[in-house]
Amino acid sequence: MRGSYGQFCPVSMASEVLCARWTPLLIREFLCGSTRFNDLRRGLPRMSPTLLSKRLGELEAAGVVQSVKGDQGVKEYRLTKAGEELRPLILGIGAWGQRWVESEISLNNLDPELLIWDMHRFLNIDPLPERRVCLQFVFNNLPSARQNYWLLADPQSGVEACYADPGYDIDLYSESSLRTMTAIWMGLDTVEKAVKEGRLELTGSREVAARMQEWLGLSPFAQEPRMAGLVHIAQ
Repeated sequence: MRGSYGQFCPVSMASEVLCARWTPLLIREFLCGSTRFNDLRRGLPRMSPTLLSKRLGELEAAGVVQSVKGDQGVKEYRLTKAGEELRPLILGIGAWGQRWVESEISLNNLDPELLIWDMHRFLNIDPLPERRVCLQFVFNNLPSARQNYWLLADPQSGVEACYADPGYDIDLYSESSLRTMTAIWMGLDTVEKAVKEGRLELTGSREVAARMQEWLGLSPFAQEPRMAGLVHIAQ
C-alpha cells in the first residue's frame, strides 16, 4: 500500500488514515459543524479545492465520513460513528497545542478569513440585544482590500460571517491589528486590556461594547492553562 508504514500496530494503521496533510484539520471542521464543501473551504482557506475533494474521498473510503443529500438536494458530508469517535482525539490535540505550543508560533500564523469564520461559529448571542446586530471588524494592519469583515447576529437565524458589506447599520465598529484580535480570540489577551492599551478601539453601542468579552465566545481552547511561555502581544 503506497505510503503505508508497513506495521500491523493500530497506531500505525490509524495514522495512515488520519495523519495525511490537512486531514486532522478537516475532521476539526466537521466537529465544529461544517457539512458542505464551501463551508469546509471557509474553515480551511489555504487548502486547495482539489486536495479537499481528495481528502473527502479518502475519508469516505475509510468509513470516517459519508456523503448525503441535504436541504434542496445539496451534497453534504457527515461524520460516521467512526468519525464521531475522533472527537476526543482532535480536541485533545487542540488542548495540547494551546498548553504547550509557544504563543509566538501561533500568532505568526494569522488569517483574517479563518478568524472571522471561527468567531462566527462560537459567538454567544445571549449578551447581545434581542434583535439583529451587525458587528464590523477592521484589521488596520492589513492591505485595505482585506481589512473589513462583518458578523451578523440574529436571534432567529443565528450568526453569519460576511466578507463583503452586508449593508446594515453598524452596531459596533471594532478596530485593531489582526494579531490583537487573534490573541483575544485565543485567550492570550483580553478586550479590557487591549482597549486600555490603545490596541483595540470600539465605536458604537456602549451596551454591545461593554459585553464584548462575553459575546465574543472565544476559541474552545481559550480556557486551557498555558504551560509554554507567553509573548508580548502588542505588535
